[in-house]
Amino acid sequence: MDSASLDIENFSDLLIYLRRAGRIGPDEVPRLTNLAGGVSNRTVLLERQNGQGWVLKQALAQLRVQTQWLSDPRRIEREALGMARLAELAPPGAITPLIFLDPEAHLLAMQAVPQPHENWKTLLLAGRLDLGHVAQFAELLGKIHRGGVEQAERYAAEFADRSFFESLRLEPYYLYAAEQVPQAAGFLRDLVERTRGHRYTLVHGDYSPKNVLIRENQLILLDHEVIHFGDGSFDVGFALTHLLSKAHHLKPMSAAFAGAARHFWAIYREAVGVASAAQRENAAVRHTLGCLLARCRGRSPLEYLDADERRRQADAVVSLMTLPPVTVNELVDRFLDRMNS
Repeated sequence: MDSASLDIENFSDLLIYLRRAGRIGPDEVPRLTNLAGGVSNRTVLLERQNGQGWVLKQALAQLRVQTQWLSDPRRIEREALGMARLAELAPPGAITPLIFLDPEAHLLAMQAVPQPHENWKTLLLAGRLDLGHVAQFAELLGKIHRGGVEQAERYAAEFADRSFFESLRLEPYYLYAAEQVPQAAGFLRDLVERTRGHRYTLVHGDYSPKNVLIRENQLILLDHEVIHFGDGSFDVGFALTHLLSKAHHLKPMSAAFAGAARHFWAIYREAVGVASAAQRENAAVRHTLGCLLARCRGRSPLEYLDADERRRQADAVVSLMTLPPVTVNELVDRFLDRMNS
């Protein structure tokens, strides 16, 4: 068996591979567990007898969704580079260390986050909203974007390739949604062209609560395969979308999640600099609208929204696109007004 044909969810083959590569001892029998939650990778937790824990992540060419969604699995190499660079910008402990990378197998291993920890998306959907976590989320993104601007020449060279962002975000989110919702096509296609033309900082590309673990009250950011040099406003819109969609979904906590969205923006503004944030606020609003629609009508709809919630959210966003809000706070107010009417 060569590494190019490896399927890490076949545990027998995985153990053979790890032993042959010298990653574990010839007689070592680690505990292996499939991890769920993502659509773009196979993910396995490996717990060694010496107490070490690894997460093995193997990129898929065909993503696990109902529609056809293809992306080059060589993006795992981009994720490994992103992991190294983000560790330089983020607070200590916020990025998991890389153990090894095997480009032929489209596989990397990172240090597992020790137990106990909790997934932030799971906490939010259970109604456990902590503004301290929201502030950390905003501060971390602000540090990444500010550092990306300050070292723009370096990151522009290292992360110039945006093909993974195209195949995993712009096409399946904005362009696919434009085909499904003709009334929004002009707005979304214009947003895509603007995004392609704006390149000023390091962009995570998957800045979502599902990619955050919380251990000892610290946020740990995962899943960096879409990282690139581009328009940081996409990250802001992506993040705000998750808070606003939960404001819609969890009706008793609607006001709390709306407040969390405003808090996120206020903290982020301070982290990147008020003047810089003001220049990008309109783009952040437009990306929030684009993502709110994409998570209802794109290739990867939010699984916790039922059919009626997706319809109501899509209708509200299309209405807002006709005369878009100018500021983030105006967007929050107008979106919630439509959701609660």
